[in-house]
Amino acid sequence: MALDTVLQLMTNKKAVKTIYTCQACGSRSPKWMGRCPDCGQWDTLVESTLRSEAGRPVMGHGPGRPNQPVSIDSIDIVHEQRLLTSIGEFDRVLGGGLVVGSMVLIGGDPGIGKSTLMLQALHRLAAQEHPVLYVSGEESIKQLGLRAKRLGAVNSNLLVVSEIDLEAICAMVESGKPDVVVIDSIQTMFSSDLTSAPGSVSQVRESAMRLMLLAKRTGIPTFLVGHVTKEGLIAGPRLLEHMVDTVLYFEGDRNHVFRILRAVKNRFGSTNEIGVFEMKDRGLEEVSNPSAVFLSERPENAAGSVVTASMEGTRPILVELQALASSANFGTPRRTILGLDHNRVALLVAVMEKQLGMHLMGHDIFMNVAGGVKLEEPAVDLGAMAAVASSFLDKPIPSGTVVIGEIGLTGEVRAVGNLEQRVQEAKKMGFTRVLAPAGNVRRLGRLADIQLDSVDSVPQAADILF
Repeated sequence: MALDTVLQLMTNKKAVKTIYTCQACGSRSPKWMGRCPDCGQWDTLVESTLRSEAGRPVMGHGPGRPNQPVSIDSIDIVHEQRLLTSIGEFDRVLGGGLVVGSMVLIGGDPGIGKSTLMLQALHRLAAQEHPVLYVSGEESIKQLGLRAKRLGAVNSNLLVVSEIDLEAICAMVESGKPDVVVIDSIQTMFSSDLTSAPGSVSQVRESAMRLMLLAKRTGIPTFLVGHVTKEGLIAGPRLLEHMVDTVLYFEGDRNHVFRILRAVKNRFGSTNEIGVFEMKDRGLEEVSNPSAVFLSERPENAAGSVVTASMEGTRPILVELQALASSANFGTPRRTILGLDHNRVALLVAVMEKQLGMHLMGHDIFMNVAGGVKLEEPAVDLGAMAAVASSFLDKPIPSGTVVIGEIGLTGEVRAVGNLEQRVQEAKKMGFTRVLAPAGNVRRLGRLADIQLDSVDSVPQAADILF
């Protein structure tokens, strides 16, 4: 055997190395183990081949030509106009539109409407004379055409392709220069540089990194659609969420018409904004007044039903809290909470037992936020407490009342932020009375056409309501 052949075989042997990659967190190990040492998941290590990446260019620079650091005050800041999709709820969650070169990851349960939203957003952009590209690794071109026709999203500026080869997609983007690209989904992308199958941690990581570098170099905003696990998290390594600029989650029940788009990470805007959509025959339709929708089916004079005001970013939303307290027949009473923090509700129940003398330990408590909204801020504490007390006492809350306030462990009602916006929203929706923390009411003063009742403790609030 020739010496050159032997050297070539030795070089190839060194360039290829077998490793084991965790499919849950992306951790690498030189040998197989039953349990991942980083995330603790069992039977998630999968064999893969790691090739030497020496000499691979990064961000368009070859070896020996690294980027040079510059002084931050010498950077020329250009205020570029954000790209608007003309879908107001979508643009709100993005922080006011798409930023040049940004990468957005959108996840959600299967069938929730991710692909529908992406196709509708690209159609709106195409209608504004922006050439856009929709890359699908899950549907054929004919299937995309059928879906686009059903949604009324047909435009000559909207280009579609069914492709999973990452190199071919990058070449397509480089040559076509579309204004926006959608990859549906990142788990179907395949790079020939790796031997693992599409959807593996190494393929997802490599594909996301290559697409991110392409977006930053060309300035083309890119959407990545991601699958979710049974826990509701985006599948693949957590590194995927760290790479991108914005992470959006589509929430909602497929059996209900309302969908909520929430940002959990946004480098160019607030992470508190939500967008509300309604699923119809011709796709997703934005809901400009969520308060009216969430309260449209609220029963009148029903015990256990309370309206509270929650701030979602810069927008106040009125939602209905429902509670049911019933006698527990067997053993430990149940606590079933939907849309609220389970531990927070348990804390409120303990405060009620201490401050109001309500013996709730022998009762099952069920709570729900109507409309499928998830509330996280403590300003809805007083509303949750009022709903449980109303059901326990079987006394409805007075009609036209909105209850707002945070509750402390000693039973005090603490001030909340943006009370004026919440009260204005309540007034706009026809409510005539707001129960609010005394600290806020003193600073806010009187408002026309609405009654403000101030409370500073849980017993005082119970005396006013019941």
